[in-house]
Amino acid sequence: MFHNLLADKGYTVMDIDYRASSGYGRDTRTGIYRHMGGKDLDDNVDGAKLLVSKYGVQPDKIGIYGGSYGGFITLMAMFTAPDVFAAGAALRPVTDWAAYNQGYTSRILNEPQNDSIAYRRSSPIFFAEGLKGKLLICHGQVDDNVHIQDSYRLAQRLIELRKENWEMASYPAEDHGFIYPSSWMDEYKRILKLFESM
Repeated sequence: MFHNLLADKGYTVMDIDYRASSGYGRDTRTGIYRHMGGKDLDDNVDGAKLLVSKYGVQPDKIGIYGGSYGGFITLMAMFTAPDVFAAGAALRPVTDWAAYNQGYTSRILNEPQNDSIAYRRSSPIFFAEGLKGKLLICHGQVDDNVHIQDSYRLAQRLIELRKENWEMASYPAEDHGFIYPSSWMDEYKRILKLFESM
């Protein structure tokens, strides 16, 4: 529904099924092995370039947003491709894969003690100094999938880097998947405000 609202307001919306999405075969599924935020982020950057070259979208008006893994991709985009994306909203994002569910992460990045390079190059917190555009972080305080401490650690890092072009909204009653309409409304109002500020 939010995509429809954006389109109604004149935004061009691209919903990318980037690498590692299921249903496209083994090569696509394993395209992020040992580097989350690599080829999957390249797909988002290529999508942004397509919007500019084929659809006449202004390159300085491109935003990105997503939740969970999409929130992670948003952070990687804002930190490692800052000249492509002017604004981003990272919803309940993983910021450091070493602190996330090891059963999930170790299948992609191996164990952190055995492959620290894969974890470092895949974790947005290590690239936060690259932030140029405007960033919104939204996270539920009782999230039992991606714990809010991930976003708190990133917030502290942004403070240490003296970044001023970001804000964070936390939702006291929300888990990983928001259930309260008032929280959804607040989150999407913030995203719309972010995009309108570009």
